[in-house]
Amino acid sequence: MTRAADTGTGTITDSGCVFCELEGRNEDLVLHRGRLCYVILNLYPYNNGHLMVVPNRHTADLVATTADERSELITLVRHAEMALDEAYRPDGINVGINLGRTAGAGIQEHLHVHLVPRWNGDTNFMGAIADTRVLPEDLQQTATRLRPVFERLSKEVD
Repeated sequence: MTRAADTGTGTITDSGCVFCELEGRNEDLVLHRGRLCYVILNLYPYNNGHLMVVPNRHTADLVATTADERSELITLVRHAEMALDEAYRPDGINVGINLGRTAGAGIQEHLHVHLVPRWNGDTNFMGAIADTRVLPEDLQQTATRLRPVFERLSKEVD
């Protein structure tokens, strides 16, 4: 599915964006869909439970989001924090947005918020010498673990 995207100039184009074109690839990584945003596991996680909150609408930065999109985005970030705490009991969680390639954005054309669970001592030599990460849980196990928590949280009143 290709969605038309506002490029910021008012011009509508086919985006070719991985966050816009989930159908048929990586749809199984989606943990929860809201009205304006969704939660998805990172295909290349830094740690178990590494997920992202993504607006449905193709936009590169917070400036272009609507008040409703920002509200749902932060609500889902909050739910993601709660779900990760419940499912994984991490010692901490990195929450971040990288705007632009220089800031570290791997996909700079579509805004997304990363949540990465962290544990004391969670770094190891594999990443330093082999550019490899060792994750004891595959993505489908992670999805199975987190989906019911998101389902319950979406029904609760904040």
